[in-house]
Amino acid sequence: MNTPSNLDRRSFLKFALATSAGAIASTPSLQIFAKGKDTSRLNQPVKIGYLPITDATPLIIAHANKLFEAEGLTAEKPTLFRSWAQISEAMIAGQVNVVHLLSPVTIWLRYGKKFPAKIVAWNHTNGSAITSLPEIKSVSDFAGKTVGIPFWYSIHNIVLQQLLTSAGLKLDTATTGKIADDAVRLSVLPPSDMVTALANKSIAGYTVAEPFNAAAEKLKLGRILRFTGDVWRDHACCVVLMREEDTTQNREWSQRVVNAIVKAQQWILPNRTETAKILSKESGRGYTPHAEAALDRVLNDREVEQYVKSGAIVHPEWQEPRIGFQPYPFPSYTEELVRILRKTKVEGDNAFLSSLDPAFVANDLVDESFIRTALGEVGGPAAFGIESFTRSEQIVV
Repeated sequence: MNTPSNLDRRSFLKFALATSAGAIASTPSLQIFAKGKDTSRLNQPVKIGYLPITDATPLIIAHANKLFEAEGLTAEKPTLFRSWAQISEAMIAGQVNVVHLLSPVTIWLRYGKKFPAKIVAWNHTNGSAITSLPEIKSVSDFAGKTVGIPFWYSIHNIVLQQLLTSAGLKLDTATTGKIADDAVRLSVLPPSDMVTALANKSIAGYTVAEPFNAAAEKLKLGRILRFTGDVWRDHACCVVLMREEDTTQNREWSQRVVNAIVKAQQWILPNRTETAKILSKESGRGYTPHAEAALDRVLNDREVEQYVKSGAIVHPEWQEPRIGFQPYPFPSYTEELVRILRKTKVEGDNAFLSSLDPAFVANDLVDESFIRTALGEVGGPAAFGIESFTRSEQIVV
């Protein structure tokens, strides 16, 4: 039987081969990289790729509410993927042109794999947690056990490792063998496999986006050990990524795509209950396989006091929503992400990280011109409670 770790290694190696220099060199993006001429292909359909998690909410709502059509674009039904490797491969192959992707993965793709793509917006803030078996009461209780992560290059892996090392635990990325009593084995699993793995106790916990944490709660299979947004305040788990060819050659199309995503986020904020209904399996729209009750638990979290009491929330003064929505990609976040990735254990070749300048990455990886224009159309940054385009990152274990 394949263990989660074995599946992880196969997926990772397959992805690395798929994104080799030869595969990437064949993509059209490299042939017209950064020429800067806008050919305005407004007839190009919006092809969304997403995982069935609440991180994808703005992309799904923009499609469901026909916000792309309101911008004069056509949009195909979004394509659902099971893993981050699959969605990244689809982006590289040109099967999709707008995706939500783990923010650390975008750094790996652009600088590790030399794939020309740009972050054009944040998709959400927070929206993830660490879930454990009921008998696990603290991070220290993970000693000698396996914990699932969705991808090596993920905010989940970063936050989990910070908590584990602060508890004096070592990190184990082996696929077989005994786990030391003072170590925790990390194993990559598709988000959709995590609840089942927890139920059969092949893992002691996992860290992932919602609603897989809420699902474990509703099924009474696990408990929220800690919210990631309670460690890194208002962090971006997933960002909106587009091919650089579109951001340089097809700027009007790109602007209209971002406009729709921003308007979707603005609509979600006062319509969280309706959002849960649209995303749910009960709606019959086929966007996610999740029950409305689990989605509503995430989007309309009403149990802050309970989580403060259990220790899942250590910083109630931050008043963090379980999942938030605001689209502006703060440069300070990208810079800190580069710094912290250098200290994070990941599988595969990560030598490229040591040469990255955080300020350069924040400017080179992110194109914030579209989001600034889009925000101007909905009342400015104040529409999302943003007071300034600068902030200081708060990371408190």
